[in-house]
Amino acid sequence: MLKYHLIGFCLVSILVLQSCSTVPITGRSQLNLIPDNEMLSMSFQQYDQFLKSNKESTNAKDFALVKKVGERVADAVNRYFAEHNLSSQLNGYKWEFHLIDSKEANAWCMPGGKVVVYTGILPITKTEAGLAVVLGHEIAHAVAKHGNERMSQALLTQLGGVALAEAIKSKPAETQNLFMAAFGIGTQVGVLLPYSRLQESEADHLGLIFMAMAGYDPNEALDFWQRMAVAMKGQAPPEFLSDHPSDQTRINDIKNELPEALKYYHH
Repeated sequence: MLKYHLIGFCLVSILVLQSCSTVPITGRSQLNLIPDNEMLSMSFQQYDQFLKSNKESTNAKDFALVKKVGERVADAVNRYFAEHNLSSQLNGYKWEFHLIDSKEANAWCMPGGKVVVYTGILPITKTEAGLAVVLGHEIAHAVAKHGNERMSQALLTQLGGVALAEAIKSKPAETQNLFMAAFGIGTQVGVLLPYSRLQESEADHLGLIFMAMAGYDPNEALDFWQRMAVAMKGQAPPEFLSDHPSDQTRINDIKNELPEALKYYHH
């Protein structure tokens, strides 16, 4: 029995070693077991289903703002990846932006550039630059493949390391729930697969650079996260119980990263 456990452990170890990729800008190694084409296929399907089952905002002005800021940030991401010979990592991306009528203060981006902003976050973003902070952060999660990383970890720990295609076939409901949770969608936000502190900090870091390249002052991130801290006051657990950085930790980290981000800011 021990021999079989050792063989299984070795096979998983080889799989993990062969499935590492590198996060752009930070250079961190991460586990990605799922091929990009499989993630994109699932992303496009789930995005369409989400849009069919959720009400879009009829506020044309707000939607125009989301689309404008989103396209500017997306263009910045495309340029950054092109300038660093990484454009192949965005193969299959088809940027799309939607504004959903919801009191929830949330936004997310699926693989392939499928973005949703909830109207409930607009009173906190307040300005065009504030919205750029949010979109830069959420798009950073996607292009850094954080969702793939979290799904890979979940496939290993919860579904025994089976391939995504096999998981979809044998356990479709569980696999869909893992996917939705991996991207912060639906009622399980922050419950099943919360972003780790490392991933949150990484998204802040990349997001600052993307918003700066899009022509937005990255200093605005400090004001936005301070507003978010006030809006969420009393709702967040202490940092040692949470996978997210505390408000003050995040703000301090952003202050340290601003000099780098400002190098990309040309207004």
